[in-house]
Amino acid sequence: MKTELKEIRVIGNNLSLNTNLVTGGILPEKIAELARTVTIQKDTVVDGPLYAAKLTVENGDVDVKGATFAQNEIFVNSSAEGVITFRKAVASAKGIVTRALKASVNFYSDINAKDITLVNSFVAGSIYADDVILENCVVIGGVFATNSIDMKNCIVGTFNAPSVSAAGNMQLLLPTAFSQEKMNVAPGTVFYNLSLADLGGLFKGNPQAQDSGKIRMNIDADDVKTTLSDENVSKSLHTYTVVGKVLAADMIDTDKFQNHFLLTAAALGPQLLRVYDLGPGADGKTVPLSVENIRDFFFKVLNGQVEVQEISGSFSMGEIVRE
Repeated sequence: MKTELKEIRVIGNNLSLNTNLVTGGILPEKIAELARTVTIQKDTVVDGPLYAAKLTVENGDVDVKGATFAQNEIFVNSSAEGVITFRKAVASAKGIVTRALKASVNFYSDINAKDITLVNSFVAGSIYADDVILENCVVIGGVFATNSIDMKNCIVGTFNAPSVSAAGNMQLLLPTAFSQEKMNVAPGTVFYNLSLADLGGLFKGNPQAQDSGKIRMNIDADDVKTTLSDENVSKSLHTYTVVGKVLAADMIDTDKFQNHFLLTAAALGPQLLRVYDLGPGADGKTVPLSVENIRDFFFKVLNGQVEVQEISGSFSMGEIVRE
């Protein structure tokens, strides 16, 4: 942040931060402070953990470097702009809500709440909740809900919930995702799987490997229904998978795509002691595997600024035999 921040001591039950640096974090020291509400107006760094009864972020830039927990709600104002970053785990006993279209909202670890609604957000870890609503989001890990997931124009690692709805342009990073009821897919929705895409090459700016690409999924044809049962309970599980296509393409050396380095660097970003890279790109320059760079890359893929080619549907039986 270019703005000069004023250091502040945390005192009282209602805290308003504006162009402040909070050293040591915001933690309750007395029983009365358990009811403390925290409002971040703009340009604030919290250099440690944050606890509040309710946390409201009105505007960026905001950087919370420790774990964050709110008893009632974590709310980002819909009109917020700038960069809003939570570097460690974020949780709430009730809800986490951000519908800010002009802000870059980033969660560099897992998030957990009863209800989670995210718009235009990046999650380097996974999401755990009862009900999840995602729009124009990138989740490197999984989206796991005990009730429902509603997604529109998203890239997610995988998902699992009793009820799943999807719309727009959906992309999966892992070969398989799950729902208990058959997924509700809006007309015009397109599903792609990126498990065989050359994401590492695209990240470096190299031409995509010839035998790589995204796999277009047919949600009806790629749905494998399984019934799990024991002595008392029987449950059905719908598995949306491209594993068969991945196995058919097993002659491909997927390690050269370096996708696992890209995804692992995003998930471990705050824990890594140094920033790695994937080696030089076509221009001879290296691009650091920082969470910021990975976020920018995946949003370019999501918005079509980086185009992932479709994988060829043909392969040579002779080549399979040789392999």
